[in-house]
Amino acid sequence: MSPPRHAAWIGLGSNLDGPRAHVERALGELDRLPLTRRVAASRLYASAPVGPADQPDYINAVAQLETRLSPLALLDQLQALEQRHGRVRGRRWGARTLDLDLLLFDDQRVTLPRLTLPHPEMARRAFVLVPLAELAPHLVLDGRPLANLIAGVDARDLRPVLPQDSLPQG
Repeated sequence: MSPPRHAAWIGLGSNLDGPRAHVERALGELDRLPLTRRVAASRLYASAPVGPADQPDYINAVAQLETRLSPLALLDQLQALEQRHGRVRGRRWGARTLDLDLLLFDDQRVTLPRLTLPHPEMARRAFVLVPLAELAPHLVLDGRPLANLIAGVDARDLRPVLPQDSLPQG
C-alpha cells in the first residue's frame, strides 16, 4: 500500500545571483522531488525585502505540490534543493539565492523545532498571500478567508513580473 497523497504549498523567494532564474529553475525542480509532483505555480512577483533594507528586491512565487512525503521529509528535500542553489544561511531575513518555505501541508498543524505549520509569518506577507490566492482563492487560514488576510496586508510594493521584464541580477 502506498503512502497517502498530501497537498503542500511552497513559498519560493530569491534575491541573489539571478533571482528570477533561481525561482524559475526551482519551480521545475520541485516537480522532480521524490514522491512529489508540482500541481500548479503562481506568477512571479517582485517585492521589497522583509528585514534588512540593504539588499536587493526579491522574486517570489508559490507552488502547489502533491506529495507522498511527510512534512519533515518534504522539508528535508526543500532544504537540499536550497543547498543545490548555493543557499548560505547567514543573518535572519538576509539576502539569499533561494528560500523555500513549507507554508501549508494539508490542514495539518505542526509545532516542532524545525517546522511550524501553517508557516507562522505567511498571514502577514503579501508576497505569499497574493500568489497563494492565485492558486487557491477560496482557501481559509485559521478561520479567515484568504481575501480577508490580503486586505489586511500592505501589498503596494508587490509587482507581477512579466515574461519580458528585465530584472536586476541581485
